[in-house]
Amino acid sequence: MLRGLTTVNHFAADVPAAVRWYTEVFGVEPYFEKDFAGQLAYVEFRIGDYQHEFGILDSRYAPHPMAETPAGTMTYWAVDDVRAAFARLLALGATEHAAPTEHGTGFVTASVIDPFGNVLGVMFNQHYLDMLKELRA
Repeated sequence: MLRGLTTVNHFAADVPAAVRWYTEVFGVEPYFEKDFAGQLAYVEFRIGDYQHEFGILDSRYAPHPMAETPAGTMTYWAVDDVRAAFARLLALGATEHAAPTEHGTGFVTASVIDPFGNVLGVMFNQHYLDMLKELRA
């Protein structure tokens, strides 16, 4: 049985550059680093309301070669303002993957391609906020 999100990993050929970029995006430093063969190979951040783990793994250790175009699972991170988050990510060097789109009352999504070829999604989800409020009550 699934118990919830534990870690989302993104891949990068230049892990230190990815760490700098995501440190700026998240506004926090990574809490875990792992070297392999004398090089930084894996880094983990804890972010958000539930301190979810976001990892950056050297693309040499990806289970499959990185494709020319992004593909795979779409993971969305909760934000309060999708348009502002989307604009900030673009200003930090990401490129548009999907512009902000409303999917009904209380649901807005957007996604970018980070400078390392990964898709990063952001979402305003009223259900997320309702559940957070209920859990904190």
